[in-house]
Amino acid sequence: MSQDDRLKTSKTSARGRRSAFSIALRLVLVASVIGVLLIAAGLLLRVVNSTDGLSGVEINLQANPNLNPAKAVALGGYLALNREALETPVDPAGEPEIFRVNAGETAGQIAASLRQQGLIADETLFLRYLTYYGLDTRLEAGTYQLSAAMTIPEIAYQLTDAEPAQVTIGIPEGWRREQIADWIDSQPDLPFTGEEFLAATGPGASVPPDLSFAGEIPPGASLEGFLFPETYRLDLDATAEELVERMLRTFDERFTPEMRAQVAGTGLTLYEVVTVASIVEREARVADERSMIADVYLNRLEQGMRLEADPTVQYAMGYQPDTGQWWNLNLTQADYYAVDSPYNTYLYAGLPPGPIANPGIDAIQAVLRPADTPYLYFRTTCDGSGRHNFAITYEEHLANACP
Repeated sequence: MSQDDRLKTSKTSARGRRSAFSIALRLVLVASVIGVLLIAAGLLLRVVNSTDGLSGVEINLQANPNLNPAKAVALGGYLALNREALETPVDPAGEPEIFRVNAGETAGQIAASLRQQGLIADETLFLRYLTYYGLDTRLEAGTYQLSAAMTIPEIAYQLTDAEPAQVTIGIPEGWRREQIADWIDSQPDLPFTGEEFLAATGPGASVPPDLSFAGEIPPGASLEGFLFPETYRLDLDATAEELVERMLRTFDERFTPEMRAQVAGTGLTLYEVVTVASIVEREARVADERSMIADVYLNRLEQGMRLEADPTVQYAMGYQPDTGQWWNLNLTQADYYAVDSPYNTYLYAGLPPGPIANPGIDAIQAVLRPADTPYLYFRTTCDGSGRHNFAITYEEHLANACP
């Protein structure tokens, strides 16, 4: 190789080294800029993603690590510039409402529905927030309770919650159907009305055929007595019919085969056992007296005496506008004979046509396993304890009256 050729080769190598160094330097500078931008965007967004939402859970998300750096920078910068919009709800006074995500819906479809329902103002901002934090693939189908008072981060986080929004319904022992309906109407979170509940439990209401007592309720009767008192959790899109079926199935679960076998020993049908239990539930104020009160009613039935049970008169009287109650707890002597109803056991012998309330399992067991006593009467004691004095004869019963 000549001296000129060696000189050319040396110059070419030098230029190559300078070019490689220049490219490397540019890559370092670009990476540094991207890193700075990512850090800056992260710092700007930190306040957005460390906020206590309506769910009561702190939102503390990390950027999606699978995003390419350029897209991460672009989205992070966009969100940082729109931080105020992210933190501002559509309506700070917005009320909770039901929002449904159907199976198979895309993030875009969900965003459009949120915008249409007035829960977010900017679909694009919502979608870019989801993408930046990798939430677009974590949205779950279900029913949620959202509000226009929630921010985009709060709504996004809520829609990835595996636990669907639910409402709790607590039904006490001894309530009648109408009381349950009134309570339903007083609960704004319930998705159905008291009227719908009454329609689902009224005369002729159906019972799932697989339940053990499906054939026990007389044709045309309501479901009173079998709406088992319990605490139920329902999805926010539940119907009155779903609640009723839950109540009936809970009755079927709690009324064990052993209890069913005991019905035959009472000489009553299951429907009659529940009817007596509903009276016991309304009459007993002290748990250890249930079996004694049940025994008194069963003794009176056996001897052909009228039950003369105050709760049956109260049931027949119905709603009391002056007190706003369904049970008149201050009956007078005149009330016993003023209401001409087959439910009034002061006027009519035997059991009323059906249950007067929905008893708990303890009242039912008291009828299945009553105390063995000779008592035919009982009267509330005068000390305000809710207990009763029991008597065998009418004369003893009169002697137990308060002074």
